[in-house]
Amino acid sequence: MEKTIDLQTMDDEFRQRAKSSVSEAKGINDFDRDRYELARAGKEQVLKRRFGLVSMTGLSCGLMCTWESILVVFSIGFQNGGPAGLIYGFLLIWLGNISVFLVIGELSSAIPTAGGQYHWVSLLAPRSSKKFFSYITGWLTVIGWIAALTSVCFFVADLTLSLVSLNTLEYTRELWHGTLLLWGVLLLCVFINIFISGALPTIEVIVLIVHVLGFFGILIPLVYLTPSHHSAKEIFTTFHNLGGWQSKALAFFVGLQGNAIAFIGTDSAVHMSEEVRNASVDVARSMLLSLAINGCLALGMLCAVLFSAGDIIELLETESPIPVFIRIFAYATGSNLGATIMTSIVIALEFCSAMGCLAAASRMTWSFARDRGLPFARALSIIDKRTTIPVVAIIVVTVCSTLLALINIGNNAAFNGTISLVLEGFYISYLIAIGLLLWRRVRGDMDNHNLALTAFSSTAQHDESYDRSLTWGPWRVKGSLGIINNIVACCYLMLLIFFSFWPSQFRIEDPSQMNWAVVVTGGVAMFSIGYYLIFARKSYSGPLVEVDPHVL
Repeated sequence: MEKTIDLQTMDDEFRQRAKSSVSEAKGINDFDRDRYELARAGKEQVLKRRFGLVSMTGLSCGLMCTWESILVVFSIGFQNGGPAGLIYGFLLIWLGNISVFLVIGELSSAIPTAGGQYHWVSLLAPRSSKKFFSYITGWLTVIGWIAALTSVCFFVADLTLSLVSLNTLEYTRELWHGTLLLWGVLLLCVFINIFISGALPTIEVIVLIVHVLGFFGILIPLVYLTPSHHSAKEIFTTFHNLGGWQSKALAFFVGLQGNAIAFIGTDSAVHMSEEVRNASVDVARSMLLSLAINGCLALGMLCAVLFSAGDIIELLETESPIPVFIRIFAYATGSNLGATIMTSIVIALEFCSAMGCLAAASRMTWSFARDRGLPFARALSIIDKRTTIPVVAIIVVTVCSTLLALINIGNNAAFNGTISLVLEGFYISYLIAIGLLLWRRVRGDMDNHNLALTAFSSTAQHDESYDRSLTWGPWRVKGSLGIINNIVACCYLMLLIFFSFWPSQFRIEDPSQMNWAVVVTGGVAMFSIGYYLIFARKSYSGPLVEVDPHVL
């Protein structure tokens, strides 16, 4: 009756493990354990589990690219917040993300599938509205990942062209130059993800090593070679309000967007979970390890830049095609060559981020298509038998990103507004899933194991809380501490979502100064609602059950 595994013979052993810890399942090998966990979520094992804890941590760290992204978006937080606002804002964002991904880790342990947020929402939401909320969450996550891929590739292209401007004074930059180079970056990412996909775990371990070594390769010359340093009092007590807001406190919250962008992509491990060994535990571990490693590195880099930079306000007010952090590198080293070498390290690591971003985006797209959530779902959900990866999904995601990059040729402001969907799309999807989990855990639904065990019985009373087996996985924050952390995560996400729609300055004199995220996010939400009401309402019923889990 089962398609992949005899669940009944393993059921008693895994129930015991669910009550205690994963160590009690030593009698069952990792392969069968992972197949069992996936089968509990109703999914068949079709992808090859290539990643372990270290390689997945490497993919997460490299994809987040936190200390590198802090440099790229440095001016956002400095303009609204200043040096002190940047540091304190970074600490707030770091701690907020730890809280959020403690909860995401709990969900990934309970339901370790590539679908992530939309799958969790389908199981957590009330039966009357689970299809609708799951579908909207899925669309926001898919579009968010495509926008994330485009934005990272744009960073690579933009920084490369900035180096050309730095070293070639007669170079005149055009918008289509960035788009063309962005396409080249995408093609290289596709080649790596398809043709050498088997080596991807090894590549990601190397990326993790280079990610750490590259940090010191920039930090040491930046601090050692700079001609002068700012005082600690100046750095930790100076706040700026260059955006013209009513108060420095308001400017501080508006400037949080920059630090928040630097932590985007932590949930990549979730969408790769069907390719991770011991996923019910190691996915959560890899996300928290990535936050710990990247948080420490990024805080160190942020302090180094603030202490070593010259007059940053003057740099911000000077019109230049070269980003502020590259000019800070040039000031510190005293040469364009030194700045070029240091920036090249950032570009190389941002490319590694794009490579991992394509992998996570394609798995998310494939998973949503597998559950009939996207147009042309059958084609998108095909797995290549030779490579055991979703090749069609990789190509489609790349094409969508390529088309999105065309906007940059006509209007850079419109393009920036489009890729700004990254922060909102991810954070809204997190908030829906985490908010529903808070509702469930306060009701005690997640702890009602007996109800979960009878959910598949035809004679059982059908409670609205469960349409499938849904209990805690082996990794969780127990008791009242888990509820408190869940509340903190929800409050943090609502705060960030609210301020992520604000522009960087109070008085808007040009459309390019507007924050178009609310228009783009609202447009995606309206399109997904319309598509759901017209088409998907009949075809989408939430995550499909591919494996009969019997009575768990």
